[in-house]
Amino acid sequence: MNDLHWMTVEEATQAIAARKLSPVELMKALLERIGRLDPKLNTFIRLDGDAAMDAAMAAEAEIASGHQRGALHGVPVGIKDIIDVGGLPTTCHSKLLVDNVASADAVCVSRLRGAGAIVLGKLSTHEFAIGGPSFDLPWPPARNPWNTDHHPGGSSSGSGSGLAAGLFPMALGSDTGGSVRNPASACGIVGLKPTYGLVSRRGVFPLSFTLDHVGPMTRTVADNALMLEIIAGHDPLDPGSVAASAGHYETKLERGVRGLRIGYIRHFHEEDMPADAEVTAALEHVASTLQKLGAGIRDVRLPILGEFAAVNRVILQSEAWAIHGQWLRERPEDYGQLARRRLMSGAFLSAGDYVQAGRRRLEMISAVEAALREVDILLCASAMDPPSRIDDPAAVERT
Repeated sequence: MNDLHWMTVEEATQAIAARKLSPVELMKALLERIGRLDPKLNTFIRLDGDAAMDAAMAAEAEIASGHQRGALHGVPVGIKDIIDVGGLPTTCHSKLLVDNVASADAVCVSRLRGAGAIVLGKLSTHEFAIGGPSFDLPWPPARNPWNTDHHPGGSSSGSGSGLAAGLFPMALGSDTGGSVRNPASACGIVGLKPTYGLVSRRGVFPLSFTLDHVGPMTRTVADNALMLEIIAGHDPLDPGSVAASAGHYETKLERGVRGLRIGYIRHFHEEDMPADAEVTAALEHVASTLQKLGAGIRDVRLPILGEFAAVNRVILQSEAWAIHGQWLRERPEDYGQLARRRLMSGAFLSAGDYVQAGRRRLEMISAVEAALREVDILLCASAMDPPSRIDDPAAVERT
């Protein structure tokens, strides 16, 4: 087979199960491509190539003997480096945690492995999932494979970059304020921020207890649904986990969009935070295409985008300060400049600010839920600008 690096998860699993593709053959192709391209992209903090090849050989032997471990048997996955992989460092892309070796897999990683997935290694992130593309850290920031002078989005930057470059077919990211969705849009892949509590966060370094999510990142919607099917599920040891019914997320992918009621939140990008003309044109094209395919499009108004952002910021920075405050007092010089500046903001927020943000958050949740009683889907921009230059901090801040 040609171009093994562009195989989707679905294609790879079917070919491996039918014994038309060897997990070893796929792994060799990906490791060769990683070796050739990653020095320019900085996608990996830690490539665990030898262990991944050993796992691929074990998978090949298991499949040859008739033992199919699960839906992802033999398929490689990259892991954002705030998520624990047993035996590998979880550095959070920071000097503070260079030697922080995980004793066990995070629950989401364990579930992927249980389905037969093979961990390739740990992927670049913004420092502690908040810092931005920094050049004063032990590892360089990931770059956008479409143009390496540009930012790949964050904070799941290595996940987005590596998927778009064909270094792996699936990855784990995390999303607290856009950290899966932003690199998905910047790199042209599929990223999902699941419903809060649907995917366990146990074994994931926290940024904000109230807002953190773990999400699947892939190149197709079908692959994303397959990955979510594996990692979703109740975890009684994660206080934020919910006991939800089985997802069966793949069952209606072929139904099309005819009859769907889509709420278009135009005011986000037209009034609240005017978007780049390229982004506006893309959104209009999406709305028009969905309408031609039979969906109904109607305008929907929610609280202004700036208020959503402000509430997110107060909660996130307050909780991040609670997590990082001691380190910031004792070892401020060990943070990169961007992360230190963003995390320090939490020290100046009051308990009253935090309580009022929590109160307003519940009101905005109610507003969104009310809108979703009238429509099935909400359409809006995930970023107001195309990917910026990676060395332009002001532009990166806006995205």
